[in-house]
Amino acid sequence: MRNTVADDRSGVYNSVYARGEMRKRSYRVLVFCLAIAFIWLAAIVSPPVLASLGSHPAAAGVFSFFGWMCHQIPERSFHFAGEQLGVCSRCFGVYFGLLVGFAVYPLWRNIENIEPLPRLWLFASIVPLGIDFALTFFGIWENTHFSRFVTGLILGAACATYI
Repeated sequence: MRNTVADDRSGVYNSVYARGEMRKRSYRVLVFCLAIAFIWLAAIVSPPVLASLGSHPAAAGVFSFFGWMCHQIPERSFHFAGEQLGVCSRCFGVYFGLLVGFAVYPLWRNIENIEPLPRLWLFASIVPLGIDFALTFFGIWENTHFSRFVTGLILGAACATYI
């Protein structure tokens, strides 16, 4: 009989300990994701900052790094201090959305909740971006920096909640 009580107590202890460890690990992952998203955004904004400080070779190097993942069309990109950011406005929205999503996630949902969210919401977050793209592609309307940024932001924030 004593062994049963001891086993029950150690099981409860292990369960509480495991939950505490899971909480710590979850917050570490969240802080890591926030840090990476912040550093990534800082890198995206750095070409105009570096250029304004006179470091044009460094600005060109960072800008060319982002060229492999974004078209970088000047007319579709935000500019700061007369220089283009490292990515277009839609990509900037996606990356900014990731940062916002990581920051807001613990306020929206318990970080210990490991139940997967319905995939429908992830696919639904693509719809505004698809509509914005399609309307421009078919010549119905010309999207703007704002519409590209916002549709990217929606997708990025949604993606952050699934990571």
